[in-house]
Amino acid sequence: MRIRTARLATVTSALAAATLMATVGCVAGEGSAAEAGDSTAGSEWSTDTLNIDFATYNPLSLVVRDQGLIEKELGDAVEVNWLQSAGSNKANEALRAGAVDVGSTAGSAALLARANGSPIKTIDVYSQPEWSAIVVGPDSDVTSVADLAGRSVAATKGTDPYFFLLQALEANGVDPADVEVQNLQHADGRTALDNGSVDAWSGLDPIMAAAEAESGDELLYRNVDLNTYGFLNATEEFVTEHPDVAQVVVDAYEEARAWAQENPEEVSALLAEVAGIDPEVASTVIEERSNLGVDPVPGDAQRAVLEKVGPILVANGDVPNQQQVDDALDSLFDTQFVEKATE
Repeated sequence: MRIRTARLATVTSALAAATLMATVGCVAGEGSAAEAGDSTAGSEWSTDTLNIDFATYNPLSLVVRDQGLIEKELGDAVEVNWLQSAGSNKANEALRAGAVDVGSTAGSAALLARANGSPIKTIDVYSQPEWSAIVVGPDSDVTSVADLAGRSVAATKGTDPYFFLLQALEANGVDPADVEVQNLQHADGRTALDNGSVDAWSGLDPIMAAAEAESGDELLYRNVDLNTYGFLNATEEFVTEHPDVAQVVVDAYEEARAWAQENPEEVSALLAEVAGIDPEVASTVIEERSNLGVDPVPGDAQRAVLEKVGPILVANGDVPNQQQVDDALDSLFDTQFVEKATE
């Protein structure tokens, strides 16, 4: 596969506002006339703009973007703007602000956002990754999770590594109140570990895999069951007002999934280029820690994982009460697009 030079579009607040104010045009074949002055008049699509994220922790987003799968389907009638998410917390911020219509998060982060009032829907499961672990330096005297009591750990709040840390502490009998959590973005957490500012880091791939290869950092604690899947989320407004374009997005993801499973080396090369990491590190992430063949329809498997995370969110003060978590979990999944895409 020839890897094209990535196109980065800066999504400004003005663009986000324009997207939110766009009126819904007439979808071809529905028989209703477009409003006068509607920018989608004469177009078969319900909007003329799609704002969507890509992330190094979401390999399928890299394939969709690199191969122009969405642009090929929408044509010139819809401008597709790509915004990079540095973590689930950043994707959630962009979704809440309307800067993106579709964003990539971990399942735990999507639940947290919806439980706290963010109007998002999960429309696809892009992976079942082992992307989180607790990491220590090569000469660390921390040899178990129990040793973290009284120590400092870097983690990005609102992301899977943060919830992974809380679950790991609980599973090993450590009170989270006894651990100093330094809220640092993922890359900054690695830096803090390497310069000795923290005793451990709850890491995220591909940064975590690079830390192993480049700094000799070690994975102190791994547990794939504490990782909460990769969720593709859309704003409720986008799903309701632009279902035709939402379907194009999910169709593109499922096309990318099929291609990625047949071409793991090319996906690894793409990740290496976008993330700026060694190809062997990227191969570790894609071929050893990413299950792209997961059932893409959000359902019982994801709910079972999130039901374990929910009480932790409440106990830690991230969500005011369990009822908000339960309501969010009951309303988070929207399976219509991925069910159609996989028929």
